[in-house]
Amino acid sequence: MRLYAGFVRTVKRPGRYGDGRGSHGLALVVQPRKGGGVRKSWVQRVRINERTTNLGLGAFPVVSLAEARRKALENRRAIEQGQDPRGGGIPNFRKATDRTIRLHSRGWKPGSRTESAWRNGFANHVYPRIGHMPVDRITTAHVLSVVAPLWHAKPRQAEHLKRRIGQVMQWAMAQGYRSDNPVGEALSATLPRKTRPVAHHRAIDHADVAEALRRVERSNVAASTGLAIQFIAATAARTGEARGARWSEIDFEERVWTVPAERMKTQRDHRVPLGTMSLDVLHKAARHSDPADPGALIFPGVRGGPIGHGALAAAFRRLGIGTVHGLRSSFRDWCGELGIRREVAEAALSHIVKGVEGAYARSDLLGRRREVMEAWGRYIKP
Repeated sequence: MRLYAGFVRTVKRPGRYGDGRGSHGLALVVQPRKGGGVRKSWVQRVRINERTTNLGLGAFPVVSLAEARRKALENRRAIEQGQDPRGGGIPNFRKATDRTIRLHSRGWKPGSRTESAWRNGFANHVYPRIGHMPVDRITTAHVLSVVAPLWHAKPRQAEHLKRRIGQVMQWAMAQGYRSDNPVGEALSATLPRKTRPVAHHRAIDHADVAEALRRVERSNVAASTGLAIQFIAATAARTGEARGARWSEIDFEERVWTVPAERMKTQRDHRVPLGTMSLDVLHKAARHSDPADPGALIFPGVRGGPIGHGALAAAFRRLGIGTVHGLRSSFRDWCGELGIRREVAEAALSHIVKGVEGAYARSDLLGRRREVMEAWGRYIKP
């Protein structure tokens, strides 16, 4: 029986529904979603080079029944003419990764370490096992051989690798190189439960932050690096936000630093009230940068670009004072002990409050946050 538009639109029962005779192997695949409901995609079963394979033709409703039939016919004609409808053959995992990174990198923030994290992790743990394999030959067992050895020893890295391998496989599905993702429920069910607790960024007690900053001042770290650490502490900002800060973002008259959306984890502009300590740090930073140039970095690295994340982390490790990111936890603990209202503390950390509370939180509470950040600056001033 041939499929018809009404059935494709309304079917909810998971399964594979063929388009009948003369459809050139076209089928609608209905799969359950984790959060409920179903997803529908078009798959064409064909034989290329004496081997049966499945070509992904896209998801419904982006690809309609008529469009899926047209694609299936085009693929069948290409095969009859001795061509491979997938283009220049099936890429191996390494090549597929390069194309996936190119596709995703357009949405990554400028200066992001995401690409290097992908490439370094894959070079060390993934490519030696499956980098040479065509993407349509990779099975759940192959992915398991990559992830399992790290699952308990390096759980955070194992999770990252698992997710990124899955993204490469999704790209392969979209290109028609395979019809399923080996990083799915079968892999999750096979991996053992983790026994180690999640490792959070190590924070120092808020009462010790002032002494920690004094150690930074007395150390031999580069001046720009030391000032960046003090600025991060005074503003409770994320490291990436401070490393990329430019003079054009500072309004000295209003005493506000506006971090643009493209550098924010929340993907929206964030106003940071500048207390006395923050302004003192900026005035010192002006000796090492040019505030007259709006595009100049406030805390430039030794080569003129942003300070490397590793330089900040190395300075804290060398001084034995936790992590730079852990300063945000120190600030949050201080807010909790002083009874500062949750919505004010969360806004200071640029956290998005979810649920009903978040829906009604229209203001960024700048005035109330200004008082809090001024008090915090006095408390931790070295």
